Amino acid sequence: MLRLDLKGPSLAAAAVIALASAMDAQRSGTLYASNEGGNTLTAVDLATGAVVATIQVGKRPRGMSYDPRMGRVFVALGTDNAVAVIDAATNRLVDVIPTGRDPEQDVVSADGKSVYVSNEEVEKATAVDVESKRILFASPVGKEPEGIGLTNDGRKLYVTGESDSSVTILDAKTGKTLRTMRVGARPRFVAFSPDGKRAYVSAENGGTVAVVDVARDSAIATIAIGDRTTKPTGLAVAPSGAFLYLANGRSNEVSVIDTRTNLVTASVSIGERPWGIAISGDGKTLYTANGRSGSVSVIDLTTNRVTSTIKVGDRPYGVLVVYREQ
Repeated sequence: MLRLDLKGPSLAAAAVIALASAMDAQRSGTLYASNEGGNTLTAVDLATGAVVATIQVGKRPRGMSYDPRMGRVFVALGTDNAVAVIDAATNRLVDVIPTGRDPEQDVVSADGKSVYVSNEEVEKATAVDVESKRILFASPVGKEPEGIGLTNDGRKLYVTGESDSSVTILDAKTGKTLRTMRVGARPRFVAFSPDGKRAYVSAENGGTVAVVDVARDSAIATIAIGDRTTKPTGLAVAPSGAFLYLANGRSNEVSVIDTRTNLVTASVSIGERPWGIAISGDGKTLYTANGRSGSVSVIDLTTNRVTSTIKVGDRPYGVLVVYREQ
């Protein structure tokens, strides 16, 4: 089990990245894929690429996040109106936390005390105390919220609204709306740069990625992807911050974006209907959840080539890389 003695969200984020990078040389850890159609999580050993567990978690698992202090994986269960909690050391279900209707994605606070979800059907973002399971707030957001992200300092939540092309920014402590901004059509996912200065929001129907200045909560650039019909979804930022990786659901590829120029520098063909993606701690490997293929593509980022394909469950939605002590 991985436990860190850290102080503050920003220090926690930096320490997790540094620790993951050091441990990744030994490929010590687990890749989780949430299988929306199979109601399971597939656990894959990073060292061997072998499936080591299939975990029954509940109905319609989608977004995932990780608490490194306690070694727990949080899985949004859309149909069960809850978040499942998995012990990463044993790959066992240890708790279920009610979250309100239809949670799509989740993110856990750096101290592991709160979990936040986007509730698509009821157009809210909900914060829950992990230990007591008490609802801390349930705040109105945009229409059909899906993506949810916590800024690196732990102070703000970014929540995407698919149907009104919005991002609602909430105070993570009170749930108060700080600002609402417009982005490309049907925004899906949000990711933050390692230094916390930029947020990236994928717009599936707009065929774009919005670049946001986090200090001002304002979009400062728009990155057009191909001919804007590729259906951008999942996002991952390299630990160095130099590259942004974007899954494209229609074109079945990953776009590699130089964050200094905001230009696409390469494209990598992968499995069908990629959705969530995740990057290794050393920034050398990318993993994509291929919904229609029932697989995860493993991409060597030094060559931008697929090195292997791992069969997982039915309709994988998300992937999550977790490191643990040996």
